[in-house]
Amino acid sequence: MQEKLVSSKTVFDGRAVRLRIDTIQKASGEVTTREIVWHADCIAVVVLDDQKNLILERQYRRAAGKVLLEIPAGGIEESETPEEAVKRELQEEIGYLPGKVTRLGGFYSAPGYCTEYLHLFLATDLKPSHLTAEDTDEIEIVRVPVSEIKGLIESGKICDAKSVAGLLQFLGGYREKD
Repeated sequence: MQEKLVSSKTVFDGRAVRLRIDTIQKASGEVTTREIVWHADCIAVVVLDDQKNLILERQYRRAAGKVLLEIPAGGIEESETPEEAVKRELQEEIGYLPGKVTRLGGFYSAPGYCTEYLHLFLATDLKPSHLTAEDTDEIEIVRVPVSEIKGLIESGKICDAKSVAGLLQFLGGYREKD
């Protein structure tokens, strides 16, 4: 079932993404092309505070053309592990350092055309700690009780793939402790 790569050509090389056109041969022998967006792997984080609230971010997303409610996420720098990226991103975006980081899994964001893989984590035991980042000044932090998350997803108020996937993964295994 695997396609055979005949040739590959990069047609755009930007700051965050690269676009290449792959000429492939399908199992049937047909030759066609695939447009592939290369994007580095990232992290996505479900953040749970001590009051059983999830910490989300509200921010404008140009590609969607609207303000979205999302779980924190970001890139993994060259010298970092995914767990280190979680700690740095949370300090930059929400002003907390997680005392505990637990891997929940991971997923491809759009495997039909994009290489990006998101490593999914749960962050707990939060301690105030802030790192300054240049692109986080327009992020609004929103605390939402765990009990309200399913309704926000069902109503479409949480509608980006990483947040829906991450929150549903979390809710599937979440058991509130008294």
